[in-house]
Amino acid sequence: MYQPTLKTRYTETIIPAMKEKFGYKNNMMVPKLEKICLNQGLGDAVADKKIVDSAVEEMSMITGQRAVKTKSRKDISNFKLRQGMPIGARVTLRKENMFEFLQRFISISLPRVRDFSGLKVKGFDGRGNFTMGITEQLIFPEINIDKVSRIQGMDITFVTSAKNDEECLELLKQFGLPFQKNNQTI
Repeated sequence: MYQPTLKTRYTETIIPAMKEKFGYKNNMMVPKLEKICLNQGLGDAVADKKIVDSAVEEMSMITGQRAVKTKSRKDISNFKLRQGMPIGARVTLRKENMFEFLQRFISISLPRVRDFSGLKVKGFDGRGNFTMGITEQLIFPEINIDKVSRIQGMDITFVTSAKNDEECLELLKQFGLPFQKNNQTI
């Protein structure tokens, strides 16, 4: 049975390394990556409904899983926004899809970011989750540049079972995410 490379790495090398560093007594105490959430907020979608449709298609191509439209929860008259209007797209990846996306993201997409010097460590929330922003969807090789009507950014959240930021940082480093430390990539 096929198993993603990062999932194999987690069971064979990351679990023993985390047990040694943090002194966990068994494998079940070691934090794990639970899900990866991609979110795209599209404020300009109020004027043009096709923006949301193209965002859903692009996110579906990037992740290999169907994206869903997010809808506004309340009326905001200053933004000409009504309750129930589509204003974004999102995808939640779990299990094999999550590991496949993470592998492509680390090895192919991150190196394509212009002037990339590592991920900033300020994206942790204090509960063991990490959120980062991507300024343009063109870093993903699944996107055909000729068919893109407008460049959009997105937020990517890595949700882990870690209890604090230190454990989460170490887990994501073990997976291969390049973080900055004192303005240097580690």
